[in-house]
Amino acid sequence: MGQDTGPTPGAPEDGHGRLLSRRDVLRGGLAAGGLAAGFSIFGSSPSALAAPVAAGRKFRIALANSYIGNVWRIEMENLLKAASKMEPYKSQVQLSIFNAPNTSVSAQQSQMTDMISSGYDAILLDAASGSGLNGVIAEATHRGVLVVSFDNVVTAPSAAKVNIDQYFFGRTWAEFLAKKLNGKGNVIMVTGVAGASANAQRNAGAEQVWAKYPGIKIVTRYTGEWDAAVAEKNTVGVLPSLPKIDGIWCQGGVYGVLNAFKAAGRPLPYTAGEAENGFRLYLAGYLKPRVDGVSIGQPPYNGVAALELARRLLLKMPQKREITLLPPVLYSNQVKVGVSAFPNLPHSFFDDFTGSGSNPTVVFDSNAALHGTPSGSSLKVILP
Repeated sequence: MGQDTGPTPGAPEDGHGRLLSRRDVLRGGLAAGGLAAGFSIFGSSPSALAAPVAAGRKFRIALANSYIGNVWRIEMENLLKAASKMEPYKSQVQLSIFNAPNTSVSAQQSQMTDMISSGYDAILLDAASGSGLNGVIAEATHRGVLVVSFDNVVTAPSAAKVNIDQYFFGRTWAEFLAKKLNGKGNVIMVTGVAGASANAQRNAGAEQVWAKYPGIKIVTRYTGEWDAAVAEKNTVGVLPSLPKIDGIWCQGGVYGVLNAFKAAGRPLPYTAGEAENGFRLYLAGYLKPRVDGVSIGQPPYNGVAALELARRLLLKMPQKREITLLPPVLYSNQVKVGVSAFPNLPHSFFDDFTGSGSNPTVVFDSNAALHGTPSGSSLKVILP
């Protein structure tokens, strides 16, 4: 069901500022597709995309999210909520958030068709398919609706894009393991959500590396759906049949995979994966035993970067339509408790919720990612 950026029944918090579990999210109906009744409709024409702010009304921007079944997606939406309450977005944008059920391409197509007919100025798209939505994207463009694709980026040429090199993730994770194992050993691959372009590209990046190391054996591949609970359950199911494992390559849900190894009395091998807090706490040695690994995060602030790109394009500001953000990369000896790993936050929390370095894309506090609360009165987003 569609939802405004303010607190509403079925939002990712439970009314007390607590993150819902994946089961609660799905049970609560966040994954329902389509637009809710009762939204006001403001038409927009291709020749007047920059008119709303000048005329005293806000741009109407919708998030079309293909999947709300993991913590990353909840954080992404929370950061968008937080941004929408900070300037310049508070004055210029009316943001609505919609979630399609179970990565359904047809449901997301229907959702976007409703958005187009409802007169949205722009759609922020986290897509269920890299190419399956190209038809409805073309229709949006024809109708003067800007589409900005991010996270799982589409191939449609008319869509603006906020990208992160997903091949870099898969390749760097695999290169780390190949180096640590001196090119020989047993590795498991825990993949992401089937059909998502990020999943396919990360897998392809890894395969480029494995092809160079015939001594590395991929003993099993299975999905973790970018979710710790799913990854742990699926690891528990396959672990008894596996030989000694020397390396873990995991797109997401790394904390759950490590928990399954630990519960089975298995040594925790070299591990390459995402930026979940539980994994980072293992890397920092706060959780025992300490894990030697690398953490590369797909930052949940991708959505906010897409929002800023949409705002600039709607205002006809000078701006590239396709941008690439650099992902944060941390090795075990670089992970610090209280800086990049947080004992007081959930293990499923993604620690790359804010930019890093001397010129960060965007800076949030943890409450923005956890609860959608603003980090001050204004927000600066730096785009390439």
